[in-house]
Amino acid sequence: MNHSTMSNANQSCASKLKVLADSTRLGVLKALQQGPKSVGALTVQLSIEQSLLSHHLRILRDANFVVAERAGKSVFYRLAPQILMERNGLNLNCCILSF
Repeated sequence: MNHSTMSNANQSCASKLKVLADSTRLGVLKALQQGPKSVGALTVQLSIEQSLLSHHLRILRDANFVVAERAGKSVFYRLAPQILMERNGLNLNCCILSF
């Protein structure tokens, strides 16, 4: 791996970790490890207002950590396919995040 490739990989990893440097976003990922959840279920589980949750979900979506799927009037979120499940956490392709 040349210096430029290593630098890009480190920057990508740092960007991912920066997104996750928030307890609410970590809570969302932890909740979604158990499977897809509706926005309503996430607000109850995380005990936060829907507007604040929507803000964090948008950041996680933009960073490709989660994907949204509409089912009727509800929106369900699940972990993005590229976030590989490991036995004890999530594989971010630069490190493994354990809860």
